[in-house]
Order: sequence, then C-alpha cells, then structure tokens
Amino acid sequence: MLTRLLRRLSRIPTVVRRATVVPFLVRCGIALCGILALVVSWPGELLASQFVGLLVLFVLWPAFAPRGRGATFAALVVVGGWLLDTAGYDSRVALWRVIAIATLLYLGHTLTALAAVLPYDAVVNLDVPGLWLGRALIVVLISAVLTVLALGLTRDLGGEAFQVATLVGLAAATGVTILLVRLTRRT
Repeated sequence: MLTRLLRRLSRIPTVVRRATVVPFLVRCGIALCGILALVVSWPGELLASQFVGLLVLFVLWPAFAPRGRGATFAALVVVGGWLLDTAGYDSRVALWRVIAIATLLYLGHTLTALAAVLPYDAVVNLDVPGLWLGRALIVVLISAVLTVLALGLTRDLGGEAFQVATLVGLAAATGVTILLVRLTRRT
C-alpha cells in the first residue's frame, strides 16, 4: 500500500506538467462547489475552529480524485454538517439553505462525473463543460421551482388532500425515473 501511494505521489509533477485548462477548470468547479456547500451547511462555530482543515480536505477529495467514492463521502460530510447545524445547534431550516445545498451538491456531483471521464490532459473545447453545466442548471432550476411549489401546496393542503398530493408526487417521481431510464437505454 505504501509503495502504491509513493508511486502516485511520484506522478504528481508529470500530471501538473501535462494538465490542460478545461479539465483543470472542471476540477476547480468541483472544489468551489464543495467549499461553498461546506460553508452553507456547517455551523459557523465549527467552521471557525481547527476542524475546518479536515472538513475542507473531505470536500476537496473529489476534485483531486474524481473516480471512486470521494463525491459520495463529500456529500455525506455536507449533509452531516447540515443535520448537525439544524438538530444540534437548533438552527432554523431555511428554504434558501436547503436549495443552495442541494444545488451545490448536484453541481459538484455532476462535475465530478464529468471529471471522472475527462482525462487531466485532454484537449477539450469549452462548450463541452458549458453544455454539461447548462443541462445541470436546467435540472436545478426545475427542481427548485417544483420544491417551492410543493412546499406551497403542503401549507394549503391538509389531512386527506395532503396524502393524495404525496401519492401523486411519488407517482410522478417514479414516472420520471422510469422515463429517464428508458431514455438512457435508447442512446
């Protein structure tokens, strides 16, 4: 294990020499999304403590190693911070925070997926990550609008009507998932 780690560390100068701009920018986007999600989700008292360095390392992990479990672990760190802040520090659950955390996690996750298939030395036009991010931002916008509408309906509906709306929402989510699976299998 130590020899494998030393072999990887010895490759760093070669990677830095051969890296191109677009894959580097994609990885910078992953890092930016991770840092912003960390700042939005974790309590300020813990971000000002000596633990912030360890937290930053966890959320930067997918930027340096996009293949593997880094993105999942970084998302768990962010969600854990939000749970700690809302449950442990009794912070109010604010809609803007929930949408910001979900947006940043989704953008970080989709950029990690792009970085996983994009070699660090690939010559790529800027329109590749631009179109990738454009589609991701459309998903984020639709999700945010549907979230706000659903929360507005939960306030207006109560009792039996709320249960019906929940079942309709679950059926819609299942339908969209089935549609997406079929679309991905066709291409």
